[in-house]
Amino acid sequence: MEALFNVIPLLLIALAAYAAVVVLRRSRQVSDAWSRGITTQARCVRSYTTTSGGGNSTVSTTLHHVYEFTTADGRVIRFDEEGGPSTTVEGDIVTVHYLPQRPEKATAKAPAQGKLAASTGCAMLFLAVFIAFAVFIMIAWNSDGSMP
Repeated sequence: MEALFNVIPLLLIALAAYAAVVVLRRSRQVSDAWSRGITTQARCVRSYTTTSGGGNSTVSTTLHHVYEFTTADGRVIRFDEEGGPSTTVEGDIVTVHYLPQRPEKATAKAPAQGKLAASTGCAMLFLAVFIAFAVFIMIAWNSDGSMP
C-alpha cells in the first residue's frame, strides 16, 4: 500500500512531463512555421467537433478543421488542426504556414506570437503546479506515514 502512494504520484509526474514535451513541441512547430515557413492557400475539406466530459463534469467541445494544400514540390498534404475559427466552413480557402521539410506540421492559424507564448506559458505553469502538488503528496506521505 505504501508503494502505491509513491508509484501513483510518479506516474502522474511522468504524464505531466510528457504533456509538457508535447505542448512545447507543438508550440515550437507553429512558431517555426510562422517565422521561417512558406505560405500557401489551402481548402478546408472538413469541419467537425469533438466533445469530452459529461456526467458530473462540464462538457467541453473542440472544433477541428481538416485542410488540404499542395506544397511547392507538388505533394498534396492533408492535416487536421483543432481550435480554429468557427467561421471557417468546408470549402473555404485559408492561408497555411508550413516548413518545406515538414509540411504535415502546417498550421492555418494566423500568426500571433504573443498569444502562442501566453497559452504555452499558461499550460506550462499548470503542469508545473500539478507536478509540485504530486511531489508534495509524496513528501507528505513519506515524512511520517500519514497524509496531511
